[in-house]
Amino acid sequence: MILSDFLDYAILAYNAVAHQLAINLPFSLGISHLSLPHDAVFPGPWDEYIRAPVNKSYIRPAKIWHVEGSVAVPEAVLDWTEDNSSTTIGPGGLVILEFSENIAGRSVNGSRNHLALAYSESPEFAGHLSDATTDRQKTDLPLYLPIRRTGITCVRPEFVRGAFKYLTVFIPKHPPRSRDMWSEDEPPSTSDVLDTHSVVQQKHLGVHNEAIHHKARRISIASLYINCTAFPSNPNPRAYTGYFSSSSSLLNRIWYSGAYTLQLTTIDPAEGSALIDYNRRVDHNHSPQGSWYSNFTIANGTAVTTDGAKRDRMAYPGDMAIAVPGIAVSTYDMTAVRTALDSLFIRQYADGALPYAGPPMGFGGEFSDTYHLHTLLGVWNYVLFTNDIRWLQSHWSAYLKAFEYSLAKVDLTGLLHVTSNNDWLRPGMTGHNLEATSIMYYVMQYTRKMADEIIQDPYAREQFARWKSVGDRMERGINILWCEDLGLYCDNVGRRGCGGSHETLPQDGNSWVLISGIISNTTRREELSTNLRKRWTRYGAPATEFPNVISPFASSFELLAHCAAGNHDAAVELAELMWGYMLDGEGFTNSTCAEGYRIDGYIQYPAYWSPARNSHAHGWSTGPTMLLLTQILGIRLETPLGRTWTVEPHLTKWLKNARGGFATGLGRFEVVLRRMRVPVLGKVEVLDMKTPRRSEGTVVFGGTMTVAGGKHRFIRYLDDGMRVEEVGIGWMEEELVEDEEWQRPDIEERPVGVVDWKALEENYVTGP
Repeated sequence: MILSDFLDYAILAYNAVAHQLAINLPFSLGISHLSLPHDAVFPGPWDEYIRAPVNKSYIRPAKIWHVEGSVAVPEAVLDWTEDNSSTTIGPGGLVILEFSENIAGRSVNGSRNHLALAYSESPEFAGHLSDATTDRQKTDLPLYLPIRRTGITCVRPEFVRGAFKYLTVFIPKHPPRSRDMWSEDEPPSTSDVLDTHSVVQQKHLGVHNEAIHHKARRISIASLYINCTAFPSNPNPRAYTGYFSSSSSLLNRIWYSGAYTLQLTTIDPAEGSALIDYNRRVDHNHSPQGSWYSNFTIANGTAVTTDGAKRDRMAYPGDMAIAVPGIAVSTYDMTAVRTALDSLFIRQYADGALPYAGPPMGFGGEFSDTYHLHTLLGVWNYVLFTNDIRWLQSHWSAYLKAFEYSLAKVDLTGLLHVTSNNDWLRPGMTGHNLEATSIMYYVMQYTRKMADEIIQDPYAREQFARWKSVGDRMERGINILWCEDLGLYCDNVGRRGCGGSHETLPQDGNSWVLISGIISNTTRREELSTNLRKRWTRYGAPATEFPNVISPFASSFELLAHCAAGNHDAAVELAELMWGYMLDGEGFTNSTCAEGYRIDGYIQYPAYWSPARNSHAHGWSTGPTMLLLTQILGIRLETPLGRTWTVEPHLTKWLKNARGGFATGLGRFEVVLRRMRVPVLGKVEVLDMKTPRRSEGTVVFGGTMTVAGGKHRFIRYLDDGMRVEEVGIGWMEEELVEDEEWQRPDIEERPVGVVDWKALEENYVTGP
């Protein structure tokens, strides 16, 4: 074996010994998710869009948002110097500090006596009370922080707040009662933790029923900063392994807001689960209503990806369907992904079903047919970007058991019969369901790919004929749900079917029909994309299966669906419409991706009766971060690490130029696409691309070409019949000039969605 072949083999086999070795391969050969790079892989002017802090252990507030009562020199806390200047707060005084972006962590300050702290992601709820983590109360209680000495005081680890942009610091005018404050000065509870599994641990917490000890003194604060405990895998939060940049500054902001959201939702597993009422089923905590903390250990490991930064801080596989590819192309924190998958498989039920979410769920039989399937998709995405074959082998029997569990639910109708109404909190998940059937069809494709090409499992190969038979039945069965006169599929057989009493044409299910490829008819696929787009309102795409909801989760799938139908223009248009609103709309953080919002644009997520409960940093809402690299720039890995790949870029009518890339253990993948002009030759599109040398792939750019890894340049002649040819890397670079005639199309005006107030109240979710 020659040396170059050995190095290539070492790259591909590296993750097979992932649990034994933690080494850094030479940069030119790729990066390791076990030891992330300390600097950005693709540094450039696009770094200005990064929202992550330069120093995560020392984040200062950006400005004073509001002051009331007894407060002297409030601005001193912003610009601390050693000249003894300070902000002084007296009884009844309040200062609300605003940070540059949504952040996470524990506050640290220099003062004495007692302070009260309240947190909010949205300016809508900034004040004496925190926004909400559970449904038990409209808002969370403020935290009563004892200051025992002059010097530095830090909030205790269990009181890390997962996400906030506004921090209220105040001193109550009158002694607070225990039901009005949540104090970290209280003695521990005497209850024992229910030791149901070693992965679940809980610190003993509780409160007295007496009034909290309070001395109304003036307090001077010389300095205040936040120690951010999110994204623990990398000490440099700006060391991105991917990037995106285009002629649309809004689209650039959207990509980086998604990447940053995924960082905030990646946490230390010991700082998990904000659902203290649900935790009580496992740990028997005595915490009162309105109290909050984040110290439930939700997994084994050092980092784990979760659903939301503020709440629920748990591993939900549905959220991972969007989050995992986004993580892979932005920070490559795939160790956090593996930890989340392990927390699900370790709680697999005897019949093969996987839990609805990781701990504290999984102890009471919690299950969702769709989230079960999303776990299996998470396995594929993890292996695709890491080549961690040893991990896959160790989980393969459990994976196949889970796969067969769902396969058995596809009955003679050719549709998957759902037995759990759990999904993404939307109603109507039951019976022969469109979304579940389509996801199952998609999972089947990658199960076969892993069994045949990666695991090479003889037993699984013997099942291929049976699996194909079920797949063929599903292709026929899906037609039962087609509503010919409406041009969309219905939710399920029965009352939510075509012409049913509650006829529903779901966003999630119709999107998954396109993503999965369960229908091959090009005309129908285009019709689906067109009809989904027709339903958009001023603030985004409505999730008709969940009245009054605009869901970035379901809409992330719609983004992928439009691309699957060849309508990349619609995908970029929707990304700017919806995610642009989340960045610039009233009440949002302007830096992260919210869980959802109401159809009229208000920040309430209609699953919850309290608007303050909405999570403004939610992993399931980050679809554009994955989409812009894998679908618009078109960089898609076909086999683990990208040994084989496809590059199929689409500049769309919205962009003059776009570029981006990401790295894996094999090397860098990068695409640059520009609209240009060349004297005599006229208008052209220039595609420059770079892929690892020890790889090969397919370029789809006006035609289909198979090329070896390395650097390539292709030209598409827009004034010459769209002819395409490969040219030298520096071909006519000095003659290339921007196409100044190109103009971005006008944005279509759309009506504001109308709230159905009766349906809004009927669909509130009850419980923690």
